Amino acid sequence: MNRTRRIVTRTLAALAGLGLVMPLAACTSATPTTPSSTPSSIPSSAPSTTTTSQPALQTYTPGVLTVATGDPAYSPWVEDNDPSSGNGFESAVIYAVAKQLGYRDDQVVWVSTTFDAAIAPGPKAWDMNIQQFSITDERKQAVDFSTPYYTTNQAIVTYSGSPADGATSLAALAGITFGAQVGTTSLTALTDIIKPTNQPMIYNSSDDVVHALVNKQVQAIVVDLPTALYLTSAELDNGVIVGQLSSSAGGDDFGILLPKGSPLTAPVSAAVDALRADGTLASLQQKWLSDSIDVPVLQ
Repeated sequence: MNRTRRIVTRTLAALAGLGLVMPLAACTSATPTTPSSTPSSIPSSAPSTTTTSQPALQTYTPGVLTVATGDPAYSPWVEDNDPSSGNGFESAVIYAVAKQLGYRDDQVVWVSTTFDAAIAPGPKAWDMNIQQFSITDERKQAVDFSTPYYTTNQAIVTYSGSPADGATSLAALAGITFGAQVGTTSLTALTDIIKPTNQPMIYNSSDDVVHALVNKQVQAIVVDLPTALYLTSAELDNGVIVGQLSSSAGGDDFGILLPKGSPLTAPVSAAVDALRADGTLASLQQKWLSDSIDVPVLQ
């Protein structure tokens, strides 16, 4: 018996010398230890972040940027209702921002949301949303915004021969039946600046607003100036831009919308600022947004 004990003792001593025996306390511990180099929230089988090219940002779906926009999405913001093409001002801005954040084009995933749902409080199933959101203090209570990527004006669009066609002042528009989209600064400009005597027709989407004008359910609509330029040149038969509103000139800043408290708000703003500083935003505006038409200012 003593001989057996001596053999076991010598064997354990030899194994300990090779580093193959754990101390007794470790063997009897009820809680396994976690190596200090591996965070407890990451499985030990997870690939090391040092060996991948994935950006280290907290996103809705790890490894990709989920970006929302409207459906349909209109030119010049998105061409052919296909934001994944990178064609159109806002589509191009998103891919430029994604590149600044370290994401490839194939790591940008697009989804659709309504304008109204995007600005409502609550959790979102996307990382950012872009569809001509004007930055306002009221909206900031429910969502976050990046720094502005574009500043625009509000404009009035009608059809040739309508009662609004040829108006040269706000007073001349007082009796017009207008249409506008709910929850937009276009609607705010309509009610606060134009102040028509007829009750405006309010619609849930920009598509509904355009259809109302096409079907002459309204006599004029209020939209941002780039959209007005596009509608009258490509979307509407006999479309006419009546003019733009002086009080909104240089006053509507468009920002990328993010969920309230998003960890991406600061890096997305930094990306937008970098694109402004290096001239990328100005170049994209020149490519996609026409400023060659002299639109009169209505007083």
